[in-house]
Amino acid sequence: MTTKPDYVAIGIFVAFFLLVTVMGFWAARWNRPSQTANLDEWGLGGRRFGTWITWFLVGGDFYTAYTIIAVPALVYAVGAYGFFALPYTIIVYPFVFAVMPVLWRTAKQHGYITAADVVYGNYGSRVLELAVALTAVVATMPYIALQLVGMASVLTALGLSGEIPLIIAFIVLAVYTYSSGIRAPALIAFVKDIMIYIAVIAAVAVIPSKLGGYGAVFAAADDAFKAKGAGGILLKPDQFVPYASLALGSALAAFMYPHTLTGVFASKSGDTIRRNAMLLPAYTLLLGLLALLGYMGHAAHLTLASNNDVVPTLFRTLFPSWFAGFAFAAIGIGALVPAAVMSIGAANVFTRNFWKAYVNPSISPESEAKVAKMASLIVKVGALVAILYLPTHFALDLQLLGGMWILQTLPAVVFGLFLHRLKASSLLAGLLVGLASGTWFIASDGLKPIHHLVLGSFSVSLYTGLLALVINLVVLGVVHLATSLGGKR
Repeated sequence: MTTKPDYVAIGIFVAFFLLVTVMGFWAARWNRPSQTANLDEWGLGGRRFGTWITWFLVGGDFYTAYTIIAVPALVYAVGAYGFFALPYTIIVYPFVFAVMPVLWRTAKQHGYITAADVVYGNYGSRVLELAVALTAVVATMPYIALQLVGMASVLTALGLSGEIPLIIAFIVLAVYTYSSGIRAPALIAFVKDIMIYIAVIAAVAVIPSKLGGYGAVFAAADDAFKAKGAGGILLKPDQFVPYASLALGSALAAFMYPHTLTGVFASKSGDTIRRNAMLLPAYTLLLGLLALLGYMGHAAHLTLASNNDVVPTLFRTLFPSWFAGFAFAAIGIGALVPAAVMSIGAANVFTRNFWKAYVNPSISPESEAKVAKMASLIVKVGALVAILYLPTHFALDLQLLGGMWILQTLPAVVFGLFLHRLKASSLLAGLLVGLASGTWFIASDGLKPIHHLVLGSFSVSLYTGLLALVINLVVLGVVHLATSLGGKR
């Protein structure tokens, strides 16, 4: 990718960036209550977001720079395997429809703000609460870092080299999030989603016409995969199981993150969540169109320094500068919105489940909001440091690593809503063993999300997070039975 500055594109990018920055600061006044600011208002918007606001907010923090940068990058690198994100975004919505209204009702009745709050309320175990909270914060950090990877790719495409532009974008994000809380990304998400839809629709309509049509695009991608002897535009038989396990595991993990749960808890009612579960699949169409850009990268014969550059390079190569600037602004804002919600979600967890639980149990609601604001800044700094000094080969690996960890909290968060006989000790044992085994598998596999499991003559490749969850559930069941039988003696 060329690093020569494109001043027209930079001007368009800066104009839209300034627009959303103004919106971010103005959001502090939007729908502001008369009462003194507290964590419920700063972190959840007073739980008053209706269907449309929730739709844009959840879509804004669920369909992120991971969608725009990493999915096409994976499709460019491995082909059809990268399309696992499509079925996972379909699988997740029945889960949201059935489970999230129950979780919302529990949180609303008891004033819970985080999943760890719900866990403590159900089981009364500070240790289990701490384990869930710590896992949530650690799992969120690489996801925030992923958004900054997307922003860095866009800045490089604009010809803005070095770390200063990324740091400036981070500072602006940090300041308006500190000021406006969840209202800032909720408002900006409207602009972000409209811009992304325009950019993607233009891309899938214009780019193939410049490359000879979709037939030529698929043929070029197929030839490229055959030439390097890996990947393909169709799944191979030995990829069916790992593909399905990636989709299922990612779906189960998606709404365990603090940022997606923040969107759920900020909703006005359980019916609002159900309506969104029916409306949000519209984003899956967008996701499928975005993934096709990976194939278009082969047809355009791009020369890339990194797979993550495929989308920015396509826009810079095949579109006029003014539209490339518009598309880059959409991608950049698409990174800032979820990063803001993620930092707020992590800050809510820190304030409620670390600070209030162990440092200052009698903290006032106003002081809770102040602690959360500072925590949100610290979380962003951690993510920025990770990107500047700990780069990864695929941005997608970051999200899948965090996904493996957060998936292990599902039994503790969800089972208590429906099963009341489980004990905190069995859930904690399953969680810890799931985290330990999953981390060991990923480390031994070179930070890759798929583990090849061999049991005698049987072998299978599975998403590591789903494999760790199975181990988690087995340990949970064994410990539950052992403690139940021991209690009867």
